[in-house]
Amino acid sequence: MKMKKAFFLDRDGVINADHGYVSQPEDFEFLPGVFEACCAIKAAGYLLVIVTNQAGIARGYYTEDDFHALTSWMRDQFRREGIDIDAIHYCPHHPTEGLAHYKQQCDCRKPAPGMLLEAAQRLNIDLAASVMVGDKPSDMEAGRRAGVPQLYAIEGGYALNKDDGVARFPSLLAITQHLFGAGPRQD
Repeated sequence: MKMKKAFFLDRDGVINADHGYVSQPEDFEFLPGVFEACCAIKAAGYLLVIVTNQAGIARGYYTEDDFHALTSWMRDQFRREGIDIDAIHYCPHHPTEGLAHYKQQCDCRKPAPGMLLEAAQRLNIDLAASVMVGDKPSDMEAGRRAGVPQLYAIEGGYALNKDDGVARFPSLLAITQHLFGAGPRQD
């Protein structure tokens, strides 16, 4: 069976504005060009896999049911644009701020590569042919540790080491335009 390539996307800060612990549709603001970018990703033959830390669950800000309801709503918005998300992996844990069983050091919370490795095993993904897009150093480290060679950072409010060899772009759309050369230019 032929292995597939994937675009691993962080959620908050890549797909939607990171307003901090987003858990309701009314607080979910899609970033400009995200649907166009995801269409280009799918058209280029990549799987679309979201990998997201959700420490708000561990902290008790919202429940896993709240996360699943928002995720279902988000998937519906993508489907309306003709885009199927192939998988969504999330980590509900936090090593120091969690409640009950959510307070733990785990293999899934980025910068650990667990979510990417699980998706790769489940979906037969060739990590060496894949791409990781995030907005935090932990996203880039998870990609590195999983063996994903193409790392792209969305420029934003988080400090990223300028000497880390990661290509930086203002948006997911700018990344896909750089890689695939399609669509209108975003300045």
